Amino acid sequence: MNGRRPLRLLAALVGLSWAAPALADSVSVAVAANFTAPAQALAKDFTARTGHELVLSFGATGGLYTQITQGAPFQVLLAADDERPARAVREGYGVAGSVFTYAIGRLALYSTVMALGDGAAVLREGAFTRLSIANPQTAPYGAAGLEVLGALDLTQALTPKLVTGESIAQTLQFVETGNAELGFVALSQVIAAPAGAVWLVPETLHAPLAQDGVLLDPQAPAARAFLDYLRSAQAQAIMSRFGYQVP
Repeated sequence: MNGRRPLRLLAALVGLSWAAPALADSVSVAVAANFTAPAQALAKDFTARTGHELVLSFGATGGLYTQITQGAPFQVLLAADDERPARAVREGYGVAGSVFTYAIGRLALYSTVMALGDGAAVLREGAFTRLSIANPQTAPYGAAGLEVLGALDLTQALTPKLVTGESIAQTLQFVETGNAELGFVALSQVIAAPAGAVWLVPETLHAPLAQDGVLLDPQAPAARAFLDYLRSAQAQAIMSRFGYQVP
């Protein structure tokens, strides 16, 4: 029994490595816009546990990746897809072996003026003038929205009604300001909305929204600590509250 005790203690210390920094530091994190609310909650909890501060920058994943390739000093990328973190490693911007899926998102159709008990039926009926969607070239949730229209055979009918936002945040803004009657957004953005205002899009209508993270700065221990923290039970509980599935 006594011989095993030091090993148990060592394992416990290793498991808590992200929670016991030698010196507090700041971490610059590029975050997909759909993950804004959970990222803010995670930042608060991470700082309370470690002393490290997260400096969060939000935007469409494609736009953030462009900034990274142009020299933006981000240390971590939390993308809305699994393509760009892998690409970051291939193109020399990310650290090999650091890519992992931190969350799986859900697409939702949202409206402040229409009942969405059956969102597919609402889309087929087409009794609206504008449907907001994030730019599918830069925002994975926008690409997923287009997949839904294709799966429902509504691409031709509804393309003239699309209003495109630069990010999923602007897409939500279009709905909330009345510039579009409804829009495809992330569930995390509207999880507290009243019943009937949100239609959770069946996952069979689009490709999975696996969201991967990647370390961009190999010389940043606090950034590594943050990525380790995202795998913890504490972080996963926070993400689950916002409607994300966790690996």
